[in-house]
Amino acid sequence: MRRQNDLHAEARWEAGERGCGQLIIGLRRVLARLNAGECLELVTHDAGAPVDIPAWCRITGQELVSINHPTYIIRKQGD
Repeated sequence: MRRQNDLHAEARWEAGERGCGQLIIGLRRVLARLNAGECLELVTHDAGAPVDIPAWCRITGQELVSINHPTYIIRKQGD
């Protein structure tokens, strides 16, 4: 993973304290607007995010480029 300062995200989503279910549904919705290869900067204060976000990326095949809770950079993979 690269340092966040070295990355450019095409979109940013402030998810606040949304829990796992709401966070994942919103994350899918926001990523759907991006093209493959583009990055999303996700900011979430959910206590479970450090476990949930990497797991979701593995399951869905998205690339978790950077993690520095509460900020995550996710690169959208092919549609």
